[in-house]
Amino acid sequence: MLRVAVLTVSDRSSEGVRPDMSGPALVDKVRSLSWLVVETSVCPDEEARIRERLIQWADGDVADLILTTGGTGLAPRDVTPEATQTVVTRLVPGIPEAMRADSLKKTPHAVISRGVAGVRSRSLIINLPGSPKAAVENLDAVAAALEHAVSKIQGDPSDCAQI
Repeated sequence: MLRVAVLTVSDRSSEGVRPDMSGPALVDKVRSLSWLVVETSVCPDEEARIRERLIQWADGDVADLILTTGGTGLAPRDVTPEATQTVVTRLVPGIPEAMRADSLKKTPHAVISRGVAGVRSRSLIINLPGSPKAAVENLDAVAAALEHAVSKIQGDPSDCAQI
């Protein structure tokens, strides 16, 4: 069972101006996959704060999978991908490629999503869009591969070939 942490990146939600809708939507989706939600948090669109939380969760072995929601667009304060890139040791480009390809079937705006995925310590970190619907749809697009991915990150030596 994957241990999952969800970080909502939003100035307005962190200030209490707008309720966080994406974090709870992801929590519901994660639970529907029979994964365990171990942490949730909301932080402003500030690289240092995002980095701090990602490092804390990954290096503290809090979560196998860390999902961020928000801050992946083109607005000046959308810095989640930049923060993530500074803390991961290896990028996993196939994950955001698959998410964007799936999203493009639904909206032409998918091409401007800048989310990344990567590995830090024994955790997989994935940036998801800030819209509750898009966050869940993007997770759906890659969910089937995530348990295997985390298993490999954590040292599973078994053959990857499917029978």
